[in-house]
Amino acid sequence: MERPLGMFDSGFGGLTVARAVIDLLPHEDLVYVGDTGRYPYGPRPQAEVREFARELAWSLVKDHDIKALIVACNTASAAALDLLEAEIPVLVVDVVAPGARALVRATRSGKVGVIGTVGTIGSGAYDRAVATASATAGTNVQLTAAACPGFVEFVERGQTSGEDVTILAERLLAPIQEAGVDALLLGCTHYPFLAEVIGTVMGPNVTLVNSADETAQAAHTELTSAGLLRAPSAEPATHRFLSSGDISWFADLGGRLLGPELRDAEQWHHD
Repeated sequence: MERPLGMFDSGFGGLTVARAVIDLLPHEDLVYVGDTGRYPYGPRPQAEVREFARELAWSLVKDHDIKALIVACNTASAAALDLLEAEIPVLVVDVVAPGARALVRATRSGKVGVIGTVGTIGSGAYDRAVATASATAGTNVQLTAAACPGFVEFVERGQTSGEDVTILAERLLAPIQEAGVDALLLGCTHYPFLAEVIGTVMGPNVTLVNSADETAQAAHTELTSAGLLRAPSAEPATHRFLSSGDISWFADLGGRLLGPELRDAEQWHHD
């Protein structure tokens, strides 16, 4: 199937998913839209995020003829997945369910945690997804969730280490530490960029679960099942990156976070 995969995020966080997808599915063409002109999504009302997600998804379908959509944003997945699955005429893969399944697999004690934006945590999407994954696995897990306002803004500024980030992490992660979890899901695609700080604060006995890798694996599984994988060919895959905000900033910071693929970033225009 020669049509590209489509992917969107509120900004740079979804580049962690893009990196994982490119590495796992090297023959697939990819179109990624980072909505940097309207980030962050986390503090916005869910109804507004749903409309942004709908607009981005339909743009990828109509303008780029995608064969599958990867919602590489936890806040958008939490707010709009049901709508997108009902409306969008292609396979839809989200980041919430794969991460929840991996979290349940990772725990030994049954005490797990998830951190995300205010919008994601407030939606209850992970409470439902972890309960489903736990029931499916025949286990009983206890979930502690915490919103981490400020993390996304640090990543979007390119500040992924240092005293300021560490102090914020110590404060925001305190409820997760107090719950005694042994596995913590990074429930926002921006958070893997802060994994070193988060891991240091949580300590060596807590396994960090990255939903980006799990989402790429889920995409591979679902594309294979649907017969949509692109056959290997002599033609290299193309990866297009678009931004609704400042292109030079997107190319510069995105390039530092992802790699040289961002140097030819393009403008995405929303209605």
